[in-house]
Amino acid sequence: MAEVLVYSRFTEFDINLFKAGKHYRLYEKFGSHITTVDGVEGVYFSVWAPSAKMVSVVGDFNFWTEGEHQLNVRWDSSGIWEGFIPGVGKGTKYKYKIQSNHNDIKTEKADPYARRAEHNPRTASIVWDEPYTWKDKKWMSKRKKHNALDAPFSVYEVHLGSWKKQIEENRYLSYFEMADDLVTYVKEMGFTHVELMPVMEFPYDPSWGYQITGYFAPTSRYGYPEEFKLLVDKLHQNDIGIILDWVPSHFPEDAHGLGFFDGSALYEHPDPRKGYHKDWKSLIFNYGRNEVKSFLISNAIFWLDQFHVDGLRVDAVASMLFLDYSREDGEWEPNMFGGRENLEAMSFLREMNEAVYESFPDVQTIAEESTAFPMVSKPTFIGGLGFGMKWMMGWMHDTLQYFSKEPIYRRYHQNDLTFSMTYAFTENFMLPLSHDEVVYGKRSILGRMPGDEWQRFANLRLLYSYMFTHPGTNLLFQGAEIGQYDEWDFQGSIDWHLLQYEPHKGVQELLKDLNALYKNEPALYEKQFSSEGFEWIDYNDHENSVLVYIRKGNEPKDNLIIACNMTPVPKEKYKIGISVKGKLKEVFNSDLKKYYGSGEYKNNVKITKEKPWHFRDHSIEIDIPPLGMVAFKYSS
Repeated sequence: MAEVLVYSRFTEFDINLFKAGKHYRLYEKFGSHITTVDGVEGVYFSVWAPSAKMVSVVGDFNFWTEGEHQLNVRWDSSGIWEGFIPGVGKGTKYKYKIQSNHNDIKTEKADPYARRAEHNPRTASIVWDEPYTWKDKKWMSKRKKHNALDAPFSVYEVHLGSWKKQIEENRYLSYFEMADDLVTYVKEMGFTHVELMPVMEFPYDPSWGYQITGYFAPTSRYGYPEEFKLLVDKLHQNDIGIILDWVPSHFPEDAHGLGFFDGSALYEHPDPRKGYHKDWKSLIFNYGRNEVKSFLISNAIFWLDQFHVDGLRVDAVASMLFLDYSREDGEWEPNMFGGRENLEAMSFLREMNEAVYESFPDVQTIAEESTAFPMVSKPTFIGGLGFGMKWMMGWMHDTLQYFSKEPIYRRYHQNDLTFSMTYAFTENFMLPLSHDEVVYGKRSILGRMPGDEWQRFANLRLLYSYMFTHPGTNLLFQGAEIGQYDEWDFQGSIDWHLLQYEPHKGVQELLKDLNALYKNEPALYEKQFSSEGFEWIDYNDHENSVLVYIRKGNEPKDNLIIACNMTPVPKEKYKIGISVKGKLKEVFNSDLKKYYGSGEYKNNVKITKEKPWHFRDHSIEIDIPPLGMVAFKYSS
C-alpha cells in the first residue's frame, strides 16, 4: 500500500462547528487541496463517510486501484476520513472508493467538494485550484446600491447551453466566449442582472442542470472554473449583477453522486416519505442532520465568496416546505404539531438566509415558492424565512391566462389582472416569465397571444409594458425579448435570425426602452415593494378593458400615470382623473412605429382641466393606442 501521510486541515473548533451544523466554509477544509507538507508537494484529501469501514482514493495516479491509498479516519467520531498523498498534483482525476460497515457494500463516489469535474459522460473529480485576479473592485464596492430593494432589478434568465451556439463547430459557447457575447448583449439590452440556470456540475443535459452531482464545481461543459470567474468578472465590470440558480431541494440518484454515499442514507433523509421525490425521481436532503446543513450552507456561501456572485435564486422552495408536496394521503407523515409543514426545512432555510446575509449583506436570495406560505421574504427575527425576494407565481399564472384570451372576452376577466394588487405587498415580489413558462407544450410567450400577427405582437408588447410598470422587480427568460415563436429547446439556440424581421426587432427595441424606463424613473423602483408606491385611478372599466394607475416615487414630481388598453380598439380622448393640476408629457408608448406599432396615437403635452373625474379634482383626455400602454409624467 502506498504511503498516505497523517495530516489534517481541521481544528477541534472546525469539527465542533461541523457537528453543530454551524460550519459555513467547509469548502476550505473538505475536498482535495494542493499543499506542501514537510517540504513535499502533494494533495490533502478529506471526505465525510461515517458509515465507512475503509476509504481509499482511486485515480489516474494509481491506475484506479482500490486500497492503494487509504485515508485515515479521525479519532473524534466525526466520520471524517483524511490524509496527504505526496506527488499528486493539479489535474489529477480521482474518486473515493468507500467500503461500508453495512454488509461491506462498496461505493465509488465523486468528491462532494471537488472544485472541478470531468466533462460528461465521465464522472471523476479533478484536483484543481483556480488562481484568479479579480478586476471587479469597483462593482463590489458599490453593489449594495445595485442590489438594494429600492433599486431597479431587471433580470435576464439564461441557459448557457442554449443561449447561442458556435455555428461553425455546432457547440456551446464557452464561459470565455460568453464573457464577450453575453455581456455585450445584456449591457445593450439594459438588464441590470443575469440569472443563470444551474451551472453546478450535472450529469444529464435534459435536467437543465437541476439534478446536481458537483455542488462546488462549475460545469466543465463550458470550460474551466477560472473561465467562469472571468464571465462573472466581465459582467461586474459592465455594471451587471449575476444570480445563480441554486438547488438545495433535491439531488439525483446517479451512482457517483451524493446518494447512498457511504452505503447509508448520508445526505438524503432515510425515510422515503421525506427523502424521495416521486415526480423528479430524486433524493431529498436530510435538513435535520447538522452535517448536511453545514454542507448546503457552505455551498451557498462558496459561490458568493469564491465567485463573487450577487445572489441566489433558490429552486423549488415549496417542495421543501411541505411534507405532503406532490404526495397522496398516507404517503406523508405530519410534523410534531400535526401539520404539513417541514419544520426542519424551514429551520434550514432560515439559517441559510441568516448566514448569507451576515457574511454578504449586499446580495439577494430569491425564493421560487409557488404557494401562499406566509412571510417568505420577511426577516427571520419576526418569523419569516429571510429571503430578499419571492417569485410572484400567482401574478404570472393570472396574467398569462388573461393575455391568452381573445380581447372581446377580456371584459369578463379584468379581475385576473387586478387581483394581484390585493396581495402585491405581502412579500417582496419578483414578476417572473421564466423558462418554466415556455416548455412542455405551454408554447412561447408570443405563442400564447391571440389575434392576427399585428395583434399578437401588440399583445406581447402590452404584456411586457404592463409587467415593467407593475409593482415589483421582474425576470424574463432568453428568447422572450425577441418574440420567439417556438418553445425553448435546451439543445438548440435562440432563433436570432428572427431579428431580421420588423415585428421581432420591434419587441427587442421595446425591451431596451422598458429597461431604460425602469432604471431612469424612480417611481418604478423606489417603492416597488410598498403599497405607498402604487395607487389605482380606475380598475373598474371592464367594458373598455382599460386599467389606469399611478406609480409613485419618493418625490411626487417623479410619479408616473399609466394607462393600459387591453383591446384592439383605440381609446381616443379617454378621460382619466388627476389629483394634482399641471402639465403631463408622454414618456412611454408601446405603440411606436419602431416597436412595430401603428405610431398613430401619440399624446402631446396634456394640461389638466378642473373637471372632476374618478373622484379627483382634475382630469385630462388621452389617446390610448390599440393593445397599448402609455405612461405620463408631470412636466415643468
